[in-house]
Amino acid sequence: MADKPTPIDLSHYYSRVTKSRETSSVKRFYKYFQIPGIGNLAGGLPNNNYFPYDTLEASAALPARFTPTPNKPVDPPSALLTSTHLSDQATSTRVVVPKTSNNADMLRKIDLMTALQYGTAQGYPPLYQFIRQFTTENLHPNIPYKGGPEIILTCGATDGLAKTLEALTNTWSEERDWIRDREGILVEEFAYMNAVQAAKPRGLSITPVAIDDEGMKADGKGGLEDVLASWDESKGKRPHLIYTVTIGQNPTSGTLSVQRRKDIYAVCVKYDVIIVEDDPYWYLQYPSGNPNNDSSGQAQNYNTPKSSGFPFLDSLVPSYLSVDTQGRVVRLDTFSKTVAPGCRLGWITTQPALCERLLRITETSTQQPSGFVQSMIAELLIGPQTPSDGGRGGASDGSGWQVDGWVRWLEGLRGNYERRMNTMCSILSEGKSLVKAGRRGSVGDEWSVVEKAPLYDFVKPLGGMFIWITMCFETHPLYKKVGHEELARALWIHLTTKPFLVLVAPGQMFSPTDAIAQEKGWKCFRLCFAAVDEEVVESMSRRFVEGIKSFWGKKNKDDLDSGPEELGALGVDEWSLIRGQAAGFGC
Repeated sequence: MADKPTPIDLSHYYSRVTKSRETSSVKRFYKYFQIPGIGNLAGGLPNNNYFPYDTLEASAALPARFTPTPNKPVDPPSALLTSTHLSDQATSTRVVVPKTSNNADMLRKIDLMTALQYGTAQGYPPLYQFIRQFTTENLHPNIPYKGGPEIILTCGATDGLAKTLEALTNTWSEERDWIRDREGILVEEFAYMNAVQAAKPRGLSITPVAIDDEGMKADGKGGLEDVLASWDESKGKRPHLIYTVTIGQNPTSGTLSVQRRKDIYAVCVKYDVIIVEDDPYWYLQYPSGNPNNDSSGQAQNYNTPKSSGFPFLDSLVPSYLSVDTQGRVVRLDTFSKTVAPGCRLGWITTQPALCERLLRITETSTQQPSGFVQSMIAELLIGPQTPSDGGRGGASDGSGWQVDGWVRWLEGLRGNYERRMNTMCSILSEGKSLVKAGRRGSVGDEWSVVEKAPLYDFVKPLGGMFIWITMCFETHPLYKKVGHEELARALWIHLTTKPFLVLVAPGQMFSPTDAIAQEKGWKCFRLCFAAVDEEVVESMSRRFVEGIKSFWGKKNKDDLDSGPEELGALGVDEWSLIRGQAAGFGC
């Protein structure tokens, strides 16, 4: 095998502040604390004996709590795919983080004495080591550049994005700076708006790129090549960053194929663009949603030449890192969807030189994620190394889940979400059209006529937590009598009234520009099948369909809803506010 290429130098994109950062003198001093027998009178550390917690304990699930779905397509679908509620009994175990551990190895030592003390910005050493090994050996075993990537733990993907933007972009102000100095970021034409809202205050230009059912387009009108090749420098510098969600894209649920990734990566190489890949839904890929699955029913193996060691991981469309020959990918991961959003824990994977700059940023900002969270996750996954360690991990015998248990947990989560997705999609498919029956006279005879008026359309997701609905408002009786955005607003309000009582996310919330909101966003809604209890996915899906059909029965403008009493009369200003509240709706 030929030698792998060395990652390219990205320092020409480092921000002015990032270039000037130096290693924290305080953090650099921590390495001397580990000298055996040293009397530490140097560090400004509180005494760990005064921490008010003696242990951290929790009842936690065993890895096999939920039933997986197959890694390959099943035809006809079995109960594993069609039943909304299919879980094993809620078996659990007790996880304990002790006050102190007798383990002298800092990469294996899990206790409150170390976890709650000041620590390294890279992350709690045992958890950092576990995640790094999982990332390089199991999640991304075929990264094509020399030496492979480095990781750093973050306070969730949002924190990771904020630090990435700080590292790779300069702030710009219209009152202070020349337009020629304005930097920019590229996003999908429907995007996770928290990322857009993080970039805008820095003065970055926000440029949408056209999408299709997969996600971002590499070529064609409005595609990445088209946008970059035709860049108008009167708007500032050509963007050098892409922010993208590639699996179960938020909000459209698109999933990029490997070939599309290669095509987009080639364009990024041509124009020297860095890819920021936010991938909270990477493990939520649904074989049952893929119409192009191998007809033999065999699961696809994406990890070649080196396997992850797990058929489940091998069956998943891999990250941009798998085609990153130059080290221009920054990947954001999170525990928000695999454990809980309140963990505020994640990690960044990227080339070592850039990771070192992110480390410098972390040293003087967040320093590291919460020690409470890191120690609980570490104990759950790794567990004690010997009985004398004093802790108890997440496996039934008191050891940790290890990588095997972690992957089994992810398989079970995918199974539960895939069943929910299939339930909602089945009901939505049944209700896509409104059937109208009537009689027509023709040459003296009467004919019974059945017509179907399309109400909405959607593409079954290949991954993620969402279904992206495009409404067929042109078939509504009031389409030519009422403003389009007014009609969409009235439908949204109608769905929140009795007996429907369904809240959906308007497409304008995910429109990065006003032009997209006015052209396309107004006719779309995002439905999330993940958030509600699994017992009510079916009933809520049916209420949504019935609400749509009921709305299509409105023939007069006066019939349009002004909103339930709890919401008040939703005027234009309030609707605009709701449109802008997408920050909490995703990653």
